[in-house]
Amino acid sequence: MQETHDIVNPATEELVATVPAATPEDVDAAVRRAAGAQHRWAALAPGDRARQLRRFADAVDAHLEELAQLEVREAGHPVGNARWEAGNVRDLLEYAAGGVERLTGAQIPVPGGLDVTFHEPLGVVAVIAPWNFPMPIAAWGLAPALAAGNAVVLKPAETTPLTALRLAALALEAGLPEGLFQVLPGAGPVAGDALVRHPGVAKVVFTGSTAVGRSIMATCAEQVKRVTLELGGKSPNIVFADADIERAAAAAPDSFLDNTGQDCCARSRVLVQRSVHDRFLELLEPAVKSFTVGDPTDPATRMGPLISATHRERVRSYVPESAPALIRGEVPSGKGYWYPATVLEAAPGDRVAVEEVFGPVAVVIPFEDEAEAVRLANATDYGLSGSVWTRDVSRALRVSRAVAAGNLSVNSHSSVRYWTPFGGFKRSGLGRELGPGALAAFTETKNVFVAIDPLEESK
Repeated sequence: MQETHDIVNPATEELVATVPAATPEDVDAAVRRAAGAQHRWAALAPGDRARQLRRFADAVDAHLEELAQLEVREAGHPVGNARWEAGNVRDLLEYAAGGVERLTGAQIPVPGGLDVTFHEPLGVVAVIAPWNFPMPIAAWGLAPALAAGNAVVLKPAETTPLTALRLAALALEAGLPEGLFQVLPGAGPVAGDALVRHPGVAKVVFTGSTAVGRSIMATCAEQVKRVTLELGGKSPNIVFADADIERAAAAAPDSFLDNTGQDCCARSRVLVQRSVHDRFLELLEPAVKSFTVGDPTDPATRMGPLISATHRERVRSYVPESAPALIRGEVPSGKGYWYPATVLEAAPGDRVAVEEVFGPVAVVIPFEDEAEAVRLANATDYGLSGSVWTRDVSRALRVSRAVAAGNLSVNSHSSVRYWTPFGGFKRSGLGRELGPGALAAFTETKNVFVAIDPLEESK
């Protein structure tokens, strides 16, 4: 009998659905179907491929509320966030469709002939998506891979497969070829591992923990298989004394409480210049406590539950009940995997200041000057994101260049835009997603030289 996974609503602990778990045999069959569909898809004229992707985007647009409600139930996301996520899938598909006819090669001047390059699709791409942003991150790999002429087999997280399954159904309804985009729910060590190891998979796109990413990279190396990894983070939020302190404090809670802190880009290390440290904390406390926590179906809710009881225990392990907190919020009583917004004062080397908590927990660390701020910001194995708050443009540029992170914002906490590249330094990952180069990352560059016979001089 095939194994199944129960999908539980994190806010109510009620059973939402039961889905079958893919086996290695299921993975093999899916990859074989995908390979056949990919050859037909890649042979389409670019304009036809673009039109089909736009129809897929239109189908998603027509079902935005349905997708959002699924995300609320399976992931516990506030409905406002979930609606944005569903819209982001639509936007990514439209953006990728616009790049199909612009994925062009080059003509390179060479002696003795004509030299041209082509962007050839890779074939079958495996996308392994996480549970923290199930829809948009799946689309980060799905949309450009399809646009570049590949087929996609998506393995969603065990706890959040429902939106992925619905997207695959919408793709078929929109007219995409059967087998081109398939979803295989299942356990990472079973379905995920089989997908990574399958010789018919040309590239793996993975978002998740650094430990699992390292294992996937090692497995892919055995077949010299291409890989893109978006892994963990411990991002700094650097607040200088010359910043707009009121604005910086008001914006800070969003940077580490959005999605209940289950965000690789979360600015969970708040570095504050010592001369404004106390004032910043005075302003931060009411901003944190006004962050509405509760029923994800309520449009006023800004923070929902954690994904599971197991994950709540992991988050709790970083903050013992006896630990003094600078700020601690409130959570609903009763059912649900709730954890309060928590702000701690910590030393730079403390576990909670070094490791990725992946929950609504932030630490505040004072610094003296710009040099110390940069040193503290870089005192981590991660390098995904970060923010710099200052009115000094020169300082903003100096610090942005000095901090080892792939995505930095000045006087903002925005990390991700589908039209700009995204990825990390150090152990936060490998490769870049999104932006103008997204389609090319799912292709091989082929170079062709055509010799030209020399012109014979007439006698």
